[in-house]
Formats: sequence, structure tokens, C-alpha cells
Amino acid sequence: MASTRLYLDWNATSPLHPAAREAVLRALDLFGNPNSVHGEGRAVRAAIEAARRQVAKLAAADPAHVILTSGATEAANMVLTPDFRMGRTPLAVGHLYYSAIEHPAVREGGRFPKDKTSEIAVTSAGVVDLDALRGLLEAHDKTFGLPMVAIMLVNNETGIVQPVREAAEIVHAHGGLLVVDAVQAAGRIALDINELGADFLIVSSHKIGGPKGAGALISRGEVLMPRPLIHGGGQEKGHRSGTENSLAVIGFGAAAEAALAEFDRRNESVSALRDRLEAGMRAAAPDVIIHGAEGQRVANTTFFTLPGLKAETGQIAFDLEGVALSAGSACSSGKVGESHVLTAMGNDPKLGALRISLGFSTTPDDIDRAIAAFAKIAARRKPAGEAA
Repeated sequence: MASTRLYLDWNATSPLHPAAREAVLRALDLFGNPNSVHGEGRAVRAAIEAARRQVAKLAAADPAHVILTSGATEAANMVLTPDFRMGRTPLAVGHLYYSAIEHPAVREGGRFPKDKTSEIAVTSAGVVDLDALRGLLEAHDKTFGLPMVAIMLVNNETGIVQPVREAAEIVHAHGGLLVVDAVQAAGRIALDINELGADFLIVSSHKIGGPKGAGALISRGEVLMPRPLIHGGGQEKGHRSGTENSLAVIGFGAAAEAALAEFDRRNESVSALRDRLEAGMRAAAPDVIIHGAEGQRVANTTFFTLPGLKAETGQIAFDLEGVALSAGSACSSGKVGESHVLTAMGNDPKLGALRISLGFSTTPDDIDRAIAAFAKIAARRKPAGEAA
């Protein structure tokens, strides 16, 4: 095992960006309550509002349309609700349609009853089936409210970019609302909430180099808004009560600013490293299956299967070699199970797959170490068909 460990699980969480770390350290001296009117409170409020502007720029959005939350899961549970208001007028949403490859935070349906949720099929390439979406919306009964559709912009396992703009046209043509999970897209592809046609966008701090404990629900406007999930003192214009987590929010803002400033350099570097990684993997094990390799993916993600190697066995083997990677989503209490994403793509549900995801501090030496570990594990696996 190498003397230092190699972290290649950036889609699960990112190491803290230096700019975010510095921002959080400075913010430790801002101890006031941001909702107090005295000088100490106003200083924290000013720092939070600066962070809100930084987060808004990440999605080319209006800062007034950014609701700060504890993370993407809270944001999803807030917006996935049958209860909306258009100004002061109640507006019912009758059914939630979500793609079969969504993150568990969306697949659980938020505040919708289970019988008011439906899955949208995806193609074998791991892309949302727009014809299936159109069919579901044409059959939607508006008697009980508008349809809501949730489609992630980038899949967290495969890295495949979804046709959100095209989906938005279909959704809006049927009078629906579109919620877009942009957690894995932020900092990796250009984000513009208006160009995407999303009514609501979800982003997370710790996926882009910020601290855990902060996220945001970003809307295109302020007229149509979901019923609050958390009630209390009326913070965030009444949309999300509770004293803001100022340290996490300030770090979130700094990470968002860094992601934009380093966007071109990061993506060029990471793309080259991902190509180097996959070439090395194919050289070491020609039978490796790289899921989504023929489609449009973000530059940092490789989701692969080594025939004859179970996902759990592979994850442990890499960990023993000092390499941290995952078997897909890391937001399910550490469980290593069947990938619902691969199943939705028409693969055998027992097919094992592992995910390597890169980030802003990944180096060519890291990639060479990963390839060496991969080659060692591939060489000692059981033949396909035998138990690993």
C-alpha cells in the first residue's frame, strides 16, 4: 500500500477548497446572529448576502431567488411538494414524475404521497427517454393539479449529461414545473437556470469544494414558490426558517466563486486525466466496461465494471490499495448495493460497478497510481461467472 492515500471519490464529496477554508477561518470571528440588527449581526448578514451572490452566479441566477438550505436533500424535500403558492394564491401540484436514475433524495418523492409519484424511463444509454416523458405528461390528469417533473442535469454515478433543455420544453408545453438537480453539474458544466428552462435548481456546497451543511434551492422567479418545509422565525424571506449556518454558507460562497474562476482550467485538466485513466484501464483489462463512455459525460467521472468482480469486493480491494472510490451514490448510509442507475439502463441488477471521480487537485501521478491499483486488482479477480 502507498504511504499516502489517494482520494478519487469527488462525486461523493470534495475536499475543502483552499479558498473555502480561508473564508471559513475568517468567518469564525463573525459570531453575531445574522438576524440581529446590531453591528455584530449586520457583519454576519453582509457576509451571508455576499455568499448568496456568489452562489447565484454559479447558476447565472438572481441572488434574490436563492434560498439557502442545509444541503441538497433539504432543498429537494422543500421543492418536491404538492403545495405551492402563486403569490398568495394556493396552487396544487397533482403528481411528481422523476427520472429512473435520480438521486435517492429525489426518488423518495419529497412530500408527495407514493401514489402521486411515477418514474420516467431512461434509454440503454442512460439518458432520460423524452418520448416516455411526453407520454406521461399527455396522460396527466390536471384535475388534481399541475404536473411536476424532476430530472437531474448530470447523473451522479455515470456522469452522463441529461437533455434538460429539451425536457423543459416538453414540461412547459404541458403546463408543468421542472425541478433540476444540478449537484453534480455545478462547476463541471456551464449553468444558467434560464437557458436550461428549469423552474427550480438544486446545488450543494460540499460537491464543489465547500463545507458540508450548506446547499441552495434556486428559482427562476419569486411568484411561484413551494410551501415551506421548516417553519419558525421566517428567515430566508419566510421560505426556510432557522438561523443560517453562516460558516458553511460563507464557505459555500467562496467555493462557488472558485469554481467559476477556475472553470476552464479545471475542466481541461480533469478531462485529460480522465482520458488517461480510461486508456490505462483498457490497456490493463481490455474487457472492462465503462458505462456511458459513448455519450456526453462530465469530464471527471468514470463508472466501470470489471467482469468477475463484485462492486463490494472491488471497493474493498481498492481501499486496501490505498485508493478511495465508490460503488455509486455515497448518500445511502454507506450501503453497497445494486445500482438502480444500471438497472434503469437495462443491465443485470447484480452487475457490479465502481465509480472513480476526479477533482481540482487530482494529478497525473494520482492517475498512474490508480491505474497501477486497477491493474493489480484486475489481474487477481475471478474469471467472469465465478463468485468474486
